[in-house]
Amino acid sequence: MFDASTIWAHLCRVREKNPLVLNVTNNVVTNTTANALLALGASPAMTHAPDDAGELASLADAVVLNIGTPASSYIESMFKAGQAANAKGIPVVLDPVAAGATAYRREVVAELLKRVRLAAIRGNASEILYVAGEQGSSKGADSTNASEEALDAARSLATRLGAVVCVSGARDVITDGRSVLGVDNGHPMMTKVTGLGCTATALVGAFAACAPMKDGADDIGGRMAATTAAMAVMGLAGEVAAQDAPGPGTLLVRFLDSLYAMDEALIRSRLKLAAL
Repeated sequence: MFDASTIWAHLCRVREKNPLVLNVTNNVVTNTTANALLALGASPAMTHAPDDAGELASLADAVVLNIGTPASSYIESMFKAGQAANAKGIPVVLDPVAAGATAYRREVVAELLKRVRLAAIRGNASEILYVAGEQGSSKGADSTNASEEALDAARSLATRLGAVVCVSGARDVITDGRSVLGVDNGHPMMTKVTGLGCTATALVGAFAACAPMKDGADDIGGRMAATTAAMAVMGLAGEVAAQDAPGPGTLLVRFLDSLYAMDEALIRSRLKLAAL
């Protein structure tokens, strides 16, 4: 059974292993992402240099690719990091920011899906609908679709890629193509801090780096559990941070503190998780 004790076990695993998570991410969120990984108990590495990315990826425990600011050098770095990670069996997590918004982003996503094997994808409903080949609507990087609207698309995409797919929103929906879990933790004020969605993807990378194996091999069930744990911890930290916060600036500082201080009692008392 997937419950609070499972979430806590995954968080303990991250804190014990202190995984190195390489982020080839957008230039809006690097600082927030790095600080969140440190507060969680992971170790961040960042690069946008193609000559650096492949070598760094081979040293990492997980690689996170984020197309939010898709400069050509960033994209080349993503291909090099993703392929180097694949060669060593290191999990790769994709955040397809505003995937369907422009022809260039559409081309980048198509090439990443062709050339890099993904362990997980996290995006909002509009992004997941686009990546799955369906029509979603967005306002910049923000979704105008509810997460449940992308559930069928997420299942189909997960099955096709052999990846875990997370659709984030008021309810975070996670699927491996068969089972579906929903996390209802979080707070609306989190949407007023740029980059917290991207930060969620980085946390998925940290948890995926520590996902339990099955008979010494990669297991999609382990990745499903790890992704769900990451989204639960993310939502819980945001929920606690928003309590009595006068605005999003305070929330961001408290969010980092909440990640750092999270314990089993808090998870047990506040987790909102359901099989869908």
